[in-house]
Amino acid sequence: MTPGVTIVVATRNRRDVLLDTLQHLVRLESPVIVVDNDSQDGTSGSVAAAHPSVRVVAMAQNIGGAARNVGAQIATTPYVAFADDDSWWAPGSLRGAAAILQRHGRLAIVAARILVGKSAKLDPLSQEMAHSPLGPAFAPGTRRVLGFSACGAVVRRDAFLGTGGFLHQFVIGGEEEVVALDLRSAGWELAYVPDVVAHHHPQARNAAGHARRRQRLVCNMLLTAWLRYPTGLAVATTRAAVVRAGRDRAAMRGVRDALRGAAWAAHERKPVPSSVRDELELLRATRS
Repeated sequence: MTPGVTIVVATRNRRDVLLDTLQHLVRLESPVIVVDNDSQDGTSGSVAAAHPSVRVVAMAQNIGGAARNVGAQIATTPYVAFADDDSWWAPGSLRGAAAILQRHGRLAIVAARILVGKSAKLDPLSQEMAHSPLGPAFAPGTRRVLGFSACGAVVRRDAFLGTGGFLHQFVIGGEEEVVALDLRSAGWELAYVPDVVAHHHPQARNAAGHARRRQRLVCNMLLTAWLRYPTGLAVATTRAAVVRAGRDRAAMRGVRDALRGAAWAAHERKPVPSSVRDELELLRATRS
């Protein structure tokens, strides 16, 4: 049994993929909670039948990534490892992440090295985090970061829930940044730890699927900027999105989606403190 860690999986209408993924997760001997976002394909019943040790929470509606909050609230362990319905943790990684979180009391998130597909190609976000300009974290090879991928994150449960977790308005796609910014604004640290490994086997998307993904990412990028970025950076992010929308119909739809949520974002706006603003600006300068 991996001490202190519960695995939480959010899913919707991907029964067969999820059942395959659970074959990997149940071998880790950590409690597993599946939060089913109102699937219509029999996900909840199938999981309960195939894996009676897995706790299934059937939601009455789709709340997207915020389903992870539900799982974290139910968990009784100090740490929660998120997994997508197409990702799993390498043996030993959760034990290592728990030990790190126990040693470093201000660390809220361990961001894993994510390996993609059968070829185990390094995920682009992991590549970016490995060279984070924010500097080393607590050991050689680790880096301080201001983001993470939910399919490869182990979180300190109390810190995660204490800052609100995932916002249901973001559904799925780029929903992690607000969580990261809120944790840093509250004084928590986030670290990329390459010795902690997650495997991600996403299904191939067709052109329409890629377009929907870009649309969601643009929308959530703008909502994040309007909710948390300092004014100058929020304006620059909006301007860049509008320019992109001029040559990409999916991006244009994303801008329109974000505008529908602009009033909500303005009402909920809470810009990050100056220390986090400086980190944001350093990251932006490095990417440009």
